[in-house]
Amino acid sequence: MSSDTFVYVTYIRTTPEKLWDALTNPEFVRRYWFGMHQESDWKVGSAWKMLFSDGRVADSGEVLEAEPGKRLVLKWRNEFRDDLKDEGWSRCTYEIETHAEAVKLTVTHVSEGRKFIEAVSGGWPKILSNLKSLLETGAVAFTTK
Repeated sequence: MSSDTFVYVTYIRTTPEKLWDALTNPEFVRRYWFGMHQESDWKVGSAWKMLFSDGRVADSGEVLEAEPGKRLVLKWRNEFRDDLKDEGWSRCTYEIETHAEAVKLTVTHVSEGRKFIEAVSGGWPKILSNLKSLLETGAVAFTTK
């Protein structure tokens, strides 16, 4: 089976440290990820999970790489849709680079499952637009998915 890939690049007027915090702080994540949040201690080999606002697990996995302000790589599997869970594990990489007075964020999500990539391709643009808007203006661009 071949891999499918989703890549999203955005430039955010912030610092690498503030972006890292925005990606890993559960309370901040809730503000741009439609009430969902992540739980982990962000150390290599640690468990990671994304939770709905009611506490149900949406996605789970493991921290594969964590270099604060530079790179975060997660092993990722959907847990709430059987058709996506059956497609197995994916890999999500966040790359953070200083670029002039902004920060370049590249999110690359790779999966063996086409349905999974189709699903994340619909969600990532809104989530990352919300992240950018929140960091730059203090408000999200979208309040509903």
